[in-house]
Amino acid sequence: MDQFKQISTFVEVAAKGSLSAAARAEGIAPAMIGRRLDALEERLGVKLLQRTTRKIALTNEGEAFLEDCQRILSDLENAESAVSERSAHASGHLLISAPAGFGRQHVAPLMPSFLTEHRDVTLTLNLNDRVVDLIGEGIDVAIRIASLSDSSLVGAKLADNKRIVVASPSYIRRHGKPETVDELQKHNCLAMSSEGSQRGWSFRQNGKIVTIKVEGNMVCNDGQVLHDWALAGKGLAWRSMWEVGSEIESGKLVTVLDEFAAPGNDIYAVFAQRRHLPLRIRVFVDFLRRAYAQPDYWRHG
Repeated sequence: MDQFKQISTFVEVAAKGSLSAAARAEGIAPAMIGRRLDALEERLGVKLLQRTTRKIALTNEGEAFLEDCQRILSDLENAESAVSERSAHASGHLLISAPAGFGRQHVAPLMPSFLTEHRDVTLTLNLNDRVVDLIGEGIDVAIRIASLSDSSLVGAKLADNKRIVVASPSYIRRHGKPETVDELQKHNCLAMSSEGSQRGWSFRQNGKIVTIKVEGNMVCNDGQVLHDWALAGKGLAWRSMWEVGSEIESGKLVTVLDEFAAPGNDIYAVFAQRRHLPLRIRVFVDFLRRAYAQPDYWRHG
């Protein structure tokens, strides 16, 4: 407690600019402030403040220490606020954005349970595949399956996202199972198109991530269509586990080339700021993280 008092007093003196001002703010004698500072400097073995009868000035060591102390006190304040908010009552409206396919399958079905836990929260769920402007559109939280390239946004990871090549058992019986990435050229690959160009499939080969362009007689810009074509036995598809996990579990789809699987883009909740998030956003993010962390969720979700 004495160490904390010394640190908080040091920060207060630096902010107020004098011992007497800090003493008035705390309602104690200036001599007490001076004794705390003396004890702090003696304990650290460095001079933090140059003190005269008229003013104080931070030493180089004092400036560096002040920055660390301010961060520590801020973190402590945030921790106390977080504990208080957890016992508080979440309320208000949430505007949520999510990719269409993922949102239909893994966000929308969970919302009734979320609202049962938090009865004073209401929500709007917007499903679309464009990258939304959180600030410009007033979005509270967006679900994104991607690497976070916008440093102005804060992301809370919700789950890993594995990308795998799948096919129906009937397709494998007719055409065989590829054992290497090179063998994909012998197969009908159901590719995703984006703005007129085909997206490549990524694999790990010889310790490196490679992206290859596959060939097939069916291309589409909608992932659900590729999913349906794969289930119908029309070819191989490169999909996310969140989309095909339940079909793999039921045997409707099988995976191939698992040993070459490249790291996927993880699933994040993103928002415009980290500090002072409304409680309704915090509990929503925690709710999704808990749901997705359940054993075998992605094989049954």
